[in-house]
Amino acid sequence: MMNRIQEVFGIEYPVIAGGMAWCSGWRLAAAVSNAGGLGLIGAGTMSVDLLREHIQKCKAATDKPWGVNLPLMYPQIDSLIDMIIEEGCKIVFTSAGSPKKYTQRFHEAGMKVAHVVSSSKFAKKCEEAGVDVVVAEGFEAGGHNGKEETTTMCLIPQVRQATSLPLVAAGGIASGQACLAAQVLGAEGVQIGTLFALSKESSASDAFKQVCTTLQEGDTMLCLKKLAPSRLVKNRLYKRIAEAEDKGADVPQLLEILGEKATRRGIFDGDTEDGELEIGQIASAIREIEPVSVIMDRLIKEYNDARGKLNSRS
Repeated sequence: MMNRIQEVFGIEYPVIAGGMAWCSGWRLAAAVSNAGGLGLIGAGTMSVDLLREHIQKCKAATDKPWGVNLPLMYPQIDSLIDMIIEEGCKIVFTSAGSPKKYTQRFHEAGMKVAHVVSSSKFAKKCEEAGVDVVVAEGFEAGGHNGKEETTTMCLIPQVRQATSLPLVAAGGIASGQACLAAQVLGAEGVQIGTLFALSKESSASDAFKQVCTTLQEGDTMLCLKKLAPSRLVKNRLYKRIAEAEDKGADVPQLLEILGEKATRRGIFDGDTEDGELEIGQIASAIREIEPVSVIMDRLIKEYNDARGKLNSRS
């Protein structure tokens, strides 16, 4: 039986890849879609022309549904929207801004709209804006995070009570058992970032992937709350940020420490000490860099096995 997430997006499994800057290019998006999930191209750092290139290559690489993740506060947002509509994109995931301004335009273009939130308050605003799906992302997630610092296990049931929209859980999910737990809490699908960021098809540098597969519990931390809360690996850059924040550094001082293109330096260029390494807490459970097809097969098997064990106990 298909649930609402599968029906809305036309996918085999209710598993969605995070649209991660410097990781989620067309190769990762197409691989996840070809494996039965929903792949997303991460538009957060792309120019209009570069995003168009990734969209066209994704079209050629898969005949399955896929989408684009679009931060709404991006400087070129209107040009990017014009282009994805022109290219005939059918699915868009929005974040970092209010969905109210653009959802109607996306719907008029025949697109399904999901919006990422970090609280039940913003989930209600999604329903008011008319989005099709809400993604509730917990504190465990990598990269930009909610100021509320609510964990996924606390967030999902509260969002489920706050809205009747189809619900996707995100943050700290990297196993079939976690997928089942999210379902029990009220989600109908999961969005997975870290596990796919460290896959072979991710466009992140090998150096970044290798560092992340050696992390232990506690090796990531949420910081930069005066800018945009971000979960980072505790490398040399993080230590400089943490020391500055302890001393009360203001926004200009933090920006000076980060320097230019900090996330690109860390994730894409592979500067693992002085670049910004964004990754989720669940990285400490990941030790191998595997193809998406292997990851998806394992997720489905783990989910079915865990569900079978629960059923046998009832």
